[in-house]
This record gives sequence, C-alpha cells and structure tokens, in this order.
Amino acid sequence: MGSIRVLICGACGKVGREIVKMVVSQDDMRLVGAVDKTCAGQDIGQLALGNQVGLAVEDSLEAALAASSPDVMVDFTTPQAVGHNALAALSRDVRLVIGTTGLSSAQLEEIRGLCASKGLGAVVAPNFAIGAVLMMHFAGIAARHLPYAEIVELHHDGKLDAPSGTALKTAEMIAQARSERVAPPGEGTPSRGGWRDGVPIHSVRLPGLVAHQEVIFGGLEQTLTIRHDSLGRGSFMPGVALAIRKVGQLDHLVYGLENLLDL
Repeated sequence: MGSIRVLICGACGKVGREIVKMVVSQDDMRLVGAVDKTCAGQDIGQLALGNQVGLAVEDSLEAALAASSPDVMVDFTTPQAVGHNALAALSRDVRLVIGTTGLSSAQLEEIRGLCASKGLGAVVAPNFAIGAVLMMHFAGIAARHLPYAEIVELHHDGKLDAPSGTALKTAEMIAQARSERVAPPGEGTPSRGGWRDGVPIHSVRLPGLVAHQEVIFGGLEQTLTIRHDSLGRGSFMPGVALAIRKVGQLDHLVYGLENLLDL
C-alpha cells in the first residue's frame, strides 16, 4: 500500500506546524499540500522544520487540491473557513480530518450528508488529545452516578470560540448518561461559556494556557474532579495520526475521536 497523501489546511498555525512535523516523520504518510493565506509562497518545511522540503504554501485551497490530489485533507483553520474548506475537499473526493471547532449544526449535517452520498469518510473531533477523549469518556461514566456537574474549560487567549468544542461535547455526553435531567442552583445565570444540555460551562481565556478542562461532579458530602491538561500542541498529534490512518476505512462522517478508540 502506498503512502497516504495528506494536505494540511491551516498549515502555518501553531497546530498546523505540529501536523507538518508529524506527517513528515511518518513512514506511511506523505505531505503533498499546505494551505494558509498568512504565509503563502514560503516553504512549509522551512517554517515548521527549519529546513526546506520543496513544498510551497498555497493561498488557494482549490488550487492546492487540484495540484496535489490528496487522499486526506486535515483542517485546523477557523470557524469561518472550515465549512467551505470541507465542501471543497469533498467535491474532489478527498476525505476529511477536521479539528477546527465552531462548525454549526447545519454545516455539520451538510458535510455528513455529502459524505454519505459520496461514500467518503470524515473524522470531525473537538479534541484530538487521547487523554481528553478519555476525560470525556470517564465523565460520561461518572454522570450515571453523580448527575450534578459543572465544566470549567481553560484555553489560550487566542482561541476564537467559547465554550470550546470539547466542553460542548462533554456536556452532551453527561446529559446522555444521566437517568434524568437535573437543574443545579443558579441555572440561567449568565457567564462566559453558558449552558449546554443543563450543564453549566465556564470558559477561561488567558495567555500562558494551552488547552485544559476539568469536570466537577458533586454529591452528598463528596465531589469528584476529572481533569485533562494539554501542555503543548504535540499532545494532539497521536490522535490526528490515528484519524488520518482510519478515515480511509470509513464511508461516512464520524464525530468524536472516541469512536475510533476501543473504549
């Protein structure tokens, strides 16, 4: 079997550069395209690795798709760009690995429908850190027994969306696991982050942070805290690599990395 041909959209961002490093280091992957309007024309190897690889960054996704014929497009861009990027890739029968959060429900359903009609795989995940996926999984288990919960998510000050996609997914998993809906004291009180499925979410945005989340459960004279910390963006790379390898085996959209793990 030949190498998986990978195009990275958002290649010059902090996560994008980590993905470049990861793809180049894998024996079964080949970096064939890099797209980012902020550094078009520059050698992506020089930017991410410190040495040239002979691959210039494109500012047009459509041109990059036509020139590189990738098997998989990895997208870590912005909520404003990801929907268009996904549809452009699928229109050329390119499979998707999306880590950009902020997709609307309507956009997600449009992508899901196109994947189904074309028989193409896509992996959309709010978090690619394996530890974060386990944190969400354990929170779902805990919610069966301690239904009162609040989420505190903390991210760097450059993160554009609040609450985070991870927090929203965690709240959904807690709500699905509960035997009945509970209403903690103060429901409806506004805060940055807000509410999802009856679970309060508190969003912190500060310089110095990367990506962190804790889920605090309360019961009779006890609390349980489940916390995950990404101390660097390299923490996402094992999950991204897993998704790139698995997406070629899919013929539909999968939401959440937990669906690719044996949990």
